[in-house]
Amino acid sequence: MNSLEQQITTLAKAAVKALYDVDAADAQIQLQKTRPEFEGNITLVVFPFVKAARKAPVQVAAEIGEWMCNQVPGDQVPSTKGIIAKYNAVQGFLNLCIADSFWVEQLKAIDADEAYGRFNRPDNTPAPCGEGRGGVSPLMMVEYSSPNTNKPLHLGHVRNNLLGYSIAQIQEANGWKVVKTNIVNDRGIHICKSMLAWLKFGNGETPESSGKKGDHLIGDYYVRFDKEYKAQIAELMAAGKDEETAKKEAPLMLEAQEMLRKWEANDPEVRALWAKMNSWVYAVFDETYKRMGVSFDKIYYESNTYLEGKSEVEKGLASGAFYRREDGSVWADLTKDGLDEKLLLRSDGTSVYMTQDIGTAKLRFQDYPIDKMVYVVGNEQEYHFKVLSILLDRLGFPFGKELVHFSYGMVELPNGKMKSREGTVVDADDLMDKMIEDAKEISKDKVNTLQGITEAEADEIARKVGLGALKYFILKVDPRKNMLFNPAESIDFNGNTGPFIQYTYARIQSVLRKANLTPTLSQGEGASPLGGDGREVLDPKELALIQRLGEYPGTVRAAGEEFSPAIICNYAYALACDFNSFYHDLSILNEPDETKRALRLLLAKNVAKVLSSSMTLLGIEMPERM
Repeated sequence: MNSLEQQITTLAKAAVKALYDVDAADAQIQLQKTRPEFEGNITLVVFPFVKAARKAPVQVAAEIGEWMCNQVPGDQVPSTKGIIAKYNAVQGFLNLCIADSFWVEQLKAIDADEAYGRFNRPDNTPAPCGEGRGGVSPLMMVEYSSPNTNKPLHLGHVRNNLLGYSIAQIQEANGWKVVKTNIVNDRGIHICKSMLAWLKFGNGETPESSGKKGDHLIGDYYVRFDKEYKAQIAELMAAGKDEETAKKEAPLMLEAQEMLRKWEANDPEVRALWAKMNSWVYAVFDETYKRMGVSFDKIYYESNTYLEGKSEVEKGLASGAFYRREDGSVWADLTKDGLDEKLLLRSDGTSVYMTQDIGTAKLRFQDYPIDKMVYVVGNEQEYHFKVLSILLDRLGFPFGKELVHFSYGMVELPNGKMKSREGTVVDADDLMDKMIEDAKEISKDKVNTLQGITEAEADEIARKVGLGALKYFILKVDPRKNMLFNPAESIDFNGNTGPFIQYTYARIQSVLRKANLTPTLSQGEGASPLGGDGREVLDPKELALIQRLGEYPGTVRAAGEEFSPAIICNYAYALACDFNSFYHDLSILNEPDETKRALRLLLAKNVAKVLSSSMTLLGIEMPERM
């Protein structure tokens, strides 16, 4: 389906060719939305053609407008005949009023297009992302989640996962082939802290014996380590040590560092404990991801990639890209790049996060023909990814400079930031339980009014509404900004919330069920509401809805270019508001004119289709009844 902008562009090029013998390039056809103080739907800027026409801008605008309005069969662009109903010229701006007949045909085309708004289509519709290697759809890898196995998934992980999954969905809609990936941080000093605390204070406790979920149990011992470690630091400082020395000499930290050395040396006892405790966490992570509605095509584990990274660091050391200090540690000097020096291997030979990321990047580009690699990681890691890009380039990897760090803001609570070591986090599973319970309580009266609904169906509605509220509230915020999470505000059935959009969708489904038909508008004579003089007559609210529906493909494209699910949220909310205004003022089922009734049913059907499509890009399910 050609968009209005495409058709106006074609028409404008034909006009300036016929009037001024100018072969205009697409870039010269400047279109914009008509300003509200003027009549019109779309405005053509005519200044680029004033010099060739040798006339005043307002006269050029009037001539182009007159030509557009008075095409006859046999003109250069007969397919665009009748699009322009009237025009007005203001200086060098031509404000075009689009005929109602065009909007009705636009609605028919939207209805006929089952994949409306998506560019990854079997009909070879050109995708905004162009072509990848070998002339095929380009491949984008999106990394998100990146959990540690020493603590539960929390509210910060929720934002990360929802952003990553939605970005992948949006890019796929824009024609990319997308591989969703996760890197599990399952090794390192932080993992050894939990392991050591469990050995010292756990008394053999397991998820089964404690009744705790595995990730919660491990997280408790991570917090316990920090508590005991701080107590040891305080004792050493009371004995006369300075704080920095006390941190280094605290017995717990020295034991954790020794455990890490044993792990990297494949000590069988340490490895067995590590495998056991990680297994408690993996099963719970899988359940949490499933509940959250996110998934991955490929999962990498730091325990499998860090050796690749160490190997590359050793190569860089041999080539002179890196250097070794007297204590045996390996560093990269980045001062010429405007940064500082970066540790790559500790003095005892153990690796750091950067080492693992180098190895993971290498393996990924070996596994997939990646055209764009996107890391969905919080903005506190901006320095890390600047360094990673430089180091990969220095090691000779051609993709080094092209890595994309999608940097998003943190989620904050009314009482401040979350801290895993202190146990002040909002657990992802607990949060989802609370959202679903709140949805069930708030919608209880509404659900009870539905005839024949079972308790299981009511629970399913509450699940979709509760999780929809959570996802929408997080995704509607500009991802680059910090946000304050407010559960009570997110679950409101009014305003810019997920439940409001879901309720609008469910309302439409109710209307369509009552109509008991599939709305269509026939082709040809009498296909749409006609005035007595033969002109199309659309109510302004009908017109606003059709125009909003027509904006959806451009919205999907913009969301892909900006990596911003918030653009989809804003669009869906505006569409839902337009429909509710239309629904309030105009009758649908009780409209006596059959043609108008069919038009309005068709409008409702396609608003529901586009709302469902846009929410799918956000990972939000739509209930058929509410």
